[in-house]
Amino acid sequence: MKKNRLIVVLFFYVIAAHCQQYKVDTSYTIKTTYEKLIKKYPFITIPEIKSNADVQEKFDLVYHQEKERILHFDAFINTKKKKNPAVIMIHGGGWRSGNKGQMQFLGKEIAAKGYSCFAIEYRLSLEAKYPTGIVDVKNAIKFIKDNAVKLNVDPNKIAVLGCSSGGQMAALIGTTNNNPLFEDPLFKSKSSSNVNAIIDVDGVLAFKHPESSEGDMAAFWLGGKSDEIPENWKNASALTHTDKNTPPTLYICSSIPRFHAGRDDMIKILDENKIYNEVHTISDSPHSFWFYEPWFGQTISYTVRFLDKIFK
Repeated sequence: MKKNRLIVVLFFYVIAAHCQQYKVDTSYTIKTTYEKLIKKYPFITIPEIKSNADVQEKFDLVYHQEKERILHFDAFINTKKKKNPAVIMIHGGGWRSGNKGQMQFLGKEIAAKGYSCFAIEYRLSLEAKYPTGIVDVKNAIKFIKDNAVKLNVDPNKIAVLGCSSGGQMAALIGTTNNNPLFEDPLFKSKSSSNVNAIIDVDGVLAFKHPESSEGDMAAFWLGGKSDEIPENWKNASALTHTDKNTPPTLYICSSIPRFHAGRDDMIKILDENKIYNEVHTISDSPHSFWFYEPWFGQTISYTVRFLDKIFK
């Protein structure tokens, strides 16, 4: 009997090890960030999100499998209507840490306002370098459009929202509609990965810019420093791709200037092409402000007002 139990335990251990052959950086969490920020901002609290009868929650839905690697998303779906605008949500963590669970609070609250929200798992830099994470999220968008009826989604009303490095990714995804550089030709779908609105929460718009600072985490994700692989630094910047086809854009910003690098230049292009955009800078706020009250409520308010204007 003991021998049989040992065989079963070893079997599941081997399966688990086989399915996760990549390192996971767990340094960026809501709790650890709170412990750092509470010293300077003693008034902050982690939001208390009440359940909402109109919001259906689904976790770890599979959108893609590549060999043994399975990619998931979490869904927060307003069920009052069969066709909602969708919000694709991308977590932060310096392209290296974080996880889709960190978008639950935002997803639940935005969904309660009449949206279908999807927090996406994508491959981080310890597992795969740029542009893999971008391609992953674009594949997720295709999957969600393909399954629009099941997920209460209007496939013609898709916003992409990201926080920190996720904000950088959201802006890049939104400015590269129809760009084959970031598409997966092997992903079978009848839909495009195009989006109709961008929400960038404190994510840089240009990696090489007078306002930016060259960081090790960006270099690790991009596959080298800017003088080693300049094309990646250029092509990974949303500012590079901003033009007359860029969708309406919302910027929600902390009070730390380096996280806004390239924003004003991007806005200039949007204004020249009469593309709607908004900027909201939350005074005296740290990076990662969206996790905590009183800034969480402001983030929701700015986001929903923008989404309502664009889609409703």
